[in-house]
Amino acid sequence: MGNYLNPGSKRFRECLQSKIYVDKSGLIEYTNSVIDTLQKYVCVSRPRRFGKSMAANMLAAYYSCGENTDNMFRELKINSTSSYKEHLNKHDVLMLNIQEFWSKTNVIEDMLDLMQKRIIKELQMTYHLEGMDSEHLDWAMQDIYNFTGRSFIILIDEWDCLFRESQRDIESQKKYLDFLRTWLKDQEYVGLAYMTGILPIKKYGSHSALNMFSEYSMTNPGGLAEFFGFTETEAKKLCHQHGMSFEETKAWYDGYTLGNEQTVVSIYNPKSVVEAMLHHSFQNYWNLTETYEALKNYIKMNFDGLKDAAITMLAGGRIEINPGKFKNDMISVSGKNDVLTLLVHLGYLTFDLETRTVAIPNKEVSEEYMNAVEDIGWDEVLRSVSASRDLLQSLWNLNEHEVARGIDRAHQEVSILQYNDENALSYTINLAFYAARDYYTVIRELPAGKGFADIGMIPRKIHADKPAVIIELKWDKSAKGAISQIKDKQYVAAFEEYKGNLILAGINYDRVKKIHSCEIEKVTL
Repeated sequence: MGNYLNPGSKRFRECLQSKIYVDKSGLIEYTNSVIDTLQKYVCVSRPRRFGKSMAANMLAAYYSCGENTDNMFRELKINSTSSYKEHLNKHDVLMLNIQEFWSKTNVIEDMLDLMQKRIIKELQMTYHLEGMDSEHLDWAMQDIYNFTGRSFIILIDEWDCLFRESQRDIESQKKYLDFLRTWLKDQEYVGLAYMTGILPIKKYGSHSALNMFSEYSMTNPGGLAEFFGFTETEAKKLCHQHGMSFEETKAWYDGYTLGNEQTVVSIYNPKSVVEAMLHHSFQNYWNLTETYEALKNYIKMNFDGLKDAAITMLAGGRIEINPGKFKNDMISVSGKNDVLTLLVHLGYLTFDLETRTVAIPNKEVSEEYMNAVEDIGWDEVLRSVSASRDLLQSLWNLNEHEVARGIDRAHQEVSILQYNDENALSYTINLAFYAARDYYTVIRELPAGKGFADIGMIPRKIHADKPAVIIELKWDKSAKGAISQIKDKQYVAAFEEYKGNLILAGINYDRVKKIHSCEIEKVTL
C-alpha cells in the first residue's frame, strides 16, 4: 500500500462502517465498461458535499491490486454484475488529491515537480525497474506499462482546485492543463482516467486542452446522476430507518433535478440528509466555504438584471440560461448567464434540462440566499421577507384589509420586479408570503379541478394545524372574480384528501390605482 500507488481500502472501509452508508457501487459497473476504451476519460463535477471523494475512494478500494477487497463489495450492488470479478483488485491505481500538492506549493512549477517526484518515488520503490525514467512521470509510466503490460487506473480528486483558489493566474492554469494533457491523452498506460471536482473542464478559446474527457456535470449529468447524491427512494428509506419525516426531508434537501432527455432523477443533498438523520433535526447544514463567498460576490453584480433574477428565484420563479456559453471558471463572467450557470455548478441553483431554466432547489439553499442577501445589504428584500410572517398571520386571521396592505408594501419594497401581468403579480405574492415555506409545500400553477390554481399551499404533516390555502390572482379585474373562479373551476378538488380548514383568497391588482384588493373565505373539508 502506498500514499498514491494502490492506496488501499481504509478510506472506503470507513464509509462502509459509518452509521449511514448508501450503496453507490453501481458507478463501478459504468467505469468497468469504459476501461481500455475510447471512453476511458471521465470527469465528474459536482458541488461540495455530493459524495465525489467517497466515490473516488470506492473506486480505489475496488481496483487496487495488492489487497483482496471482495469482503467489502460482496454485499453491494456491483457484486451482481458480470464485470465484478473481472476487474476486482486487478489494476494498479494512482490516486491523487491535487489540493494536497497545491496547498504545499502555490506555484504551478513547484506543484508539478513535487507531484511527479512523489509519485515516481513510489513507482521506483514498487517496481525496481532498471532504466526507468526518474524525472518525467509520463515516461516512467510508459516504462512500467511496457514491462508489465498492465494499464493504470488514475483517480484525480479536487482536480480543479487551481481554478478556484488561483482564479486569475491564467498562465499557471494553462501549464496545469498542458501537463494533464501530456500525462493522460493518448497514453497506452491509461486504462481509466477519472477526475472529480466542482467545475467542468476549463475551456480556452474554442477548444479544451482536455477534450478527450466525457463530462458529467450538474448541467449535463448523463447517466451518472444517481451516483452522486441520494435518490428519492434512498431518502425515503433513510427517513424510515431513522424515524424522520420524508416530507420535511424533501422540503429541506431535495430539488436537484438531474438526468438526460430519457431519465430525470430527483437528487437530495447527501451530506445534509445524513446530518439531519444523525441529529434528528431539520436545519441548514450547509458549511460556509469559498463557494458561499462566490454566492455573495456574484449575485450582487447587477449586470443584465442579475438582481432581478435572484429576487425572482427567491419568489419561486425560474430563469432561463444557456450553460454552453459558460467558460468554466470563476472569473470569466460576462453577464447574468455566466453567474447563474456557475451557481448551478456550486450547488446554489438547480438546472432543468428540458426547460433550460434554473431555480433555487430547496429550503436549505434558500436560507443560504437569505444569508447572502443580508450580508450584501438588499434591505428591501429583507424588509419584505421580515414582514411576511405578519402577512401570513393576517391571512390565517381572514383579515382582507391587512393582507391587501401587506402585499402593497411588499410590492413597493421590491419594485425591481417588472409588474405588468399576473405572472409578475405571482412573484410578488410568493415573496410576500416567503414565511409560508416554513409550514407549507407551496405550488405555483397547482393542477386543480378544471384548471390550475395560481398558488396552492399544502400544510406539511408536522404543521397539520395550519389551514390549506388556495390563492387566485387577477390583473386589473376583481378579487371577488378570483374567488368565483376558484369555485367555478372546482379548484378545491385538489384538496379532497386534506381534512381541515381551507382558505380561499382572491387577490387583484388595480393598475390605475396601483393597489391590491383581497377577498378571503374559509371552508371546512
